[in-house]
Amino acid sequence: QVQLVESGGGSVQPGGSLRLSCAASGMIFSIYAMGWYRQAPGNQRELVAVITSGGSPTLVDSVKGRFTISRDNAKNTVYLQMNSLKPEDTAVYYCNTMPLRRSYWGKGTLVTVSS
Repeated sequence: QVQLVESGGGSVQPGGSLRLSCAASGMIFSIYAMGWYRQAPGNQRELVAVITSGGSPTLVDSVKGRFTISRDNAKNTVYLQMNSLKPEDTAVYYCNTMPLRRSYWGKGTLVTVSS
């Protein structure tokens, strides 16, 4: 059974940083492209960043230059380093495979950016 467990969220002021982690189990992690997704209140869940099985990253325009996605296949973990956070980054952040599999959604981790 695949489990994805997100952690690292919290409350920060604008301009602050957080590092999110997503630990995977029950899957051959290294063969999957992985994505970070987020869902802000009242909005649909959206893709934020993707990293291929080979480690090539892609980020959406709204977070380019501020967020970095990385992975450690030895630890079955994907990371999202978030710098220069803005209030509009406030959301619950989730990881999933890319393309996503609905049964893989975890509980997410809440990021709140507010002064």
